[in-house]
Amino acid sequence: MAMAASDIESLIKAALPDALVEITDLAGDGDHYAARVVSESFRGMTRLNRTRLVYEALGGRMGGELHALQLTTAVPD
Repeated sequence: MAMAASDIESLIKAALPDALVEITDLAGDGDHYAARVVSESFRGMTRLNRTRLVYEALGGRMGGELHALQLTTAVPD
């Protein structure tokens, strides 16, 4: 079953309330998305730890409801 972009955004914002989240459906199929997540919570974290934090926010949906997520993370300017 596909996952809606709004659901992805809601899950990320629930874990990172200050985050600016931009979701793009890459294939139009609800399974392949790109996400840009900007959060002060990422400051001082490695890219790997930022990715882990976002994946944790998705609650194990990667590989199931959500097939692919191209992820970009950043701290605010």
